[in-house]
Amino acid sequence: MTQGADRDTIIRSITDDGAFRVISARTTNTVRAITQAQKALGGTLRALGDLVTGTILFREMMAPEMRVQGILRGSAGQGTIVADSHPSGKTRGLVQLPKDRPEFVLENGTILQLMRSLPSGRINQGLVQLPEAGTVADGFMAYLETSEQVTSMLALGTLVEEGEVVAAGGYLVQLLPEVGRGPLMLMTERLDEFRTIDHLLEGEGFTPQRLLEEILYGIPNTLVGGGEVRSECWCSHVRLVSALSSLNRKEIEELTADGKVLEITCDYCGREYGVTPAQLQGLLQQS
Repeated sequence: MTQGADRDTIIRSITDDGAFRVISARTTNTVRAITQAQKALGGTLRALGDLVTGTILFREMMAPEMRVQGILRGSAGQGTIVADSHPSGKTRGLVQLPKDRPEFVLENGTILQLMRSLPSGRINQGLVQLPEAGTVADGFMAYLETSEQVTSMLALGTLVEEGEVVAAGGYLVQLLPEVGRGPLMLMTERLDEFRTIDHLLEGEGFTPQRLLEEILYGIPNTLVGGGEVRSECWCSHVRLVSALSSLNRKEIEELTADGKVLEITCDYCGREYGVTPAQLQGLLQQS
């Protein structure tokens, strides 16, 4: 686990006048590990990086105790990118592209879908089309406005050098009901300078604290929470066997026909699992 200033973290703060909630995140190591695991390049790398950071920020604001998935669906069968954020801080991602599409490109018609796993087991979900020539950040702001009735400002950054992520992070500012005209005008003017945060990501020493201080410079605020973020998949042999148990009897019998160990690779992290014929037979006995 990365220690000290190099650790990926997220912090939450509320201005003392009750006008704004601000969430700031450093996701460099998390984004780097996920994009490497998915062998993402070019536009795919940046889209996946921004989606991972945006999904983490969204979960922290709207559903901190729930698992949230952010999904970009390309237009005209271009492919799908997934970011999966867990309340524990574990985060993973997935890229699925057609063979004739080597790169994911944000085009007109790209859809952003957000899914929350509720304690009851139900899924709360909604989607929005990215604004024309819009970014992943624009998509999140449009979703918050239309699906959550939350007015916000959000910026995401994924800096890449020689095909590798060197820095990633972002912030999300939510306007609270108590906001007055004066503070709103001040914050609107302030955030106009932070529509992009690439200049803050560059160089050493980028932290969510530094980003928060830049955004709220001169504005009294109180930290109200935070935590660590990391790239970690929650796949397991038990989860895999449990998923196989949902197959019907004929499908399981087909898997056991050759008597060989069934080898399955996790699409998220690339970890390999083996399911023996005896374990598959056990599933038949349960069905």
